[in-house]
Amino acid sequence: MFPRFQPHLLIRGGHAQTLAGALAPGWCPVYRASRHTVQLDDGDAIVLHDDRPSGWQTGDPVVLLMHGLAGCHLSPYMIRLAAKLNDVGVRAFRMDHRGCGAGHSLARLPYNAGRSEDALSAIHKIIRLCPRSKLGVVGFSLSGNLTLKLLGERPEMIPPEVVCAAAINPPIDLAACMQGLLRPANRLYDLRFVRILDRNLIARKKQMPEIPLAGYQGPSRRLLDLDDAYTAPLSGYVDAQHYYARCSSEQFVGDIRTSTLILAARDDPLIPVESFERLSLPRAVKLHIARSGGHLGYVARAGQDADRRWMDWRILEWLTSHWGGKSARSDAMPHGSYGRAKRQPKLDRSNY
Repeated sequence: MFPRFQPHLLIRGGHAQTLAGALAPGWCPVYRASRHTVQLDDGDAIVLHDDRPSGWQTGDPVVLLMHGLAGCHLSPYMIRLAAKLNDVGVRAFRMDHRGCGAGHSLARLPYNAGRSEDALSAIHKIIRLCPRSKLGVVGFSLSGNLTLKLLGERPEMIPPEVVCAAAINPPIDLAACMQGLLRPANRLYDLRFVRILDRNLIARKKQMPEIPLAGYQGPSRRLLDLDDAYTAPLSGYVDAQHYYARCSSEQFVGDIRTSTLILAARDDPLIPVESFERLSLPRAVKLHIARSGGHLGYVARAGQDADRRWMDWRILEWLTSHWGGKSARSDAMPHGSYGRAKRQPKLDRSNY
């Protein structure tokens, strides 16, 4: 379906690709988005960062982008893809989950891999802002799982404006991913995630003393501990295992009716490839497993695309194929906002 991913000659293997993707974000445009607050039914709120290209008109396509665990609207892949979408005239909305980014002090409850109702609220907000526009949804990592759950859990609730979606390196079996995170080889990722999340939670508690903490009693040793003491109980689950069982999207994929891409890598150190290989896919879902790429890495050799970010171009090709318009060929792309960009002054490099 896609051209074969050829890794950078000096960045081989899942760990190297994962770290390169996170620590070498590339050149990104300065922040020019406008903000929209989305009120949720339980009183919390999330934020959408609206990257609107010049010349965009009512009825032109739009895309909702959702970040992964410990990320936000400043995660490098979110900024890069929004810029590339803008280059082909597509309006992009980068979403901050509960308590993340610009929504740091707007939510009492935590986000998690299963809050599909939050994504649906964001979709309805975008539809009101952009009537008659075709809408694509892209979820990275944790939000990839959320995207698949959203589309398959209650497919009749998906608005007709949503014409396509993509889930990138989604942890579709959350319990299996957590078991993988407990391996010694993945201790670096586990430690990084939990330190960022702990730091964010402690800062939010100082700013909002009223937020509940459930069983959280201070810095966590592992992500599993944080999920067990904080994320799961405050999200309505008995414990972490109950949360993982209820929110793993593999159980919902078979009911998806929206044209959806699942992009994964065989050497992803955080997501076991076996979870994708055992899926029974409906006609609406296409699965592409690259031989390499790590977790949100996909840093390629020069020459295949306009830059080395193979993942970005494949997402762009998938999205634009559903509404036509300007070519999404990576070797023919204009570079209005992306190619002449200044480096983003404060990038979020936390998300692996």
